[in-house]
Amino acid sequence: MPTHVSARNLLSVCIITLLGTALASAGGSGGLVRAEVPVFLWCAGLAFGLNWLVYVPSAFARTEHYYDLTGGLTYLSVTGLAVVLSKPLDLRSTLVVIMVSIWAIRLAGFLFVRVKRVGKDIRFDSVKTKPSTFLVWWTLQALWVLTTMAAALAIVTGGETVPMSWLGWTGFGVWLFGFAVEVVADAQKSSFKNDPCNQDQFIRTGLWAWSRHPNYFGEIVLWTGVALMAVPVLTGWQYATLISPVFVSFLLMKMSGVPLLERKADERWGGQEDYETYKAVTPVLIPRPPRTGK
Repeated sequence: MPTHVSARNLLSVCIITLLGTALASAGGSGGLVRAEVPVFLWCAGLAFGLNWLVYVPSAFARTEHYYDLTGGLTYLSVTGLAVVLSKPLDLRSTLVVIMVSIWAIRLAGFLFVRVKRVGKDIRFDSVKTKPSTFLVWWTLQALWVLTTMAAALAIVTGGETVPMSWLGWTGFGVWLFGFAVEVVADAQKSSFKNDPCNQDQFIRTGLWAWSRHPNYFGEIVLWTGVALMAVPVLTGWQYATLISPVFVSFLLMKMSGVPLLERKADERWGGQEDYETYKAVTPVLIPRPPRTGK
């Protein structure tokens, strides 16, 4: 492993960690405390510590194969710690724990199998050989986990017990819808890619005829559902945890999601009439019924 370390990258790691600490402090404000430390903050420490721990062998091996798997394990580990330190759980907290766990197990497994099958993750082509840059990515993953599940953690660790009302059940329904869309979209794309007849083709059937990124739409919707469930139990600074769906939307729409995949697709199929027509008539994110080309 190269020994060159970038001061800029180390500063980025510090800033990212401070942002996570600030969010955890806000989310834990007024919540449950263990050993004079908010439970939310304990969860943040676990998120960062676990990712830094797995970063070390990954950097030496120059591999990204365990990145997504670690992300899923971080969700599950943080959720488990929150449960242990916050018991007993009410109905809202129990539902959220189950929701986050199911989502994390499915997504981590799906992404891990995919990167093993493909052999690499294109996001890491230029960073896995640069230790300090690679560390930024692992630290960002910890912040991603913490910020994405912030509203869920606020529910479990907040210490507020409020009966499920129409808003809570609405949020649960929204989560179910978003989760279903994400699962179906991922399954359709996997099936499409596994069919030899579709080699060098792009998917434009099923949900992918309604949106160019229906799985990302489902992802944003499901975390919006969790945030809706959190609203009735939030107080004071805990409202900062409602950044969760906003953060997910920004990450997918402006950072590592849509822009990366759109650029790769343009490089591969740009200029082809059927692809350009598909782009012209199919929305980037929010699904709508298919319509004919212009």
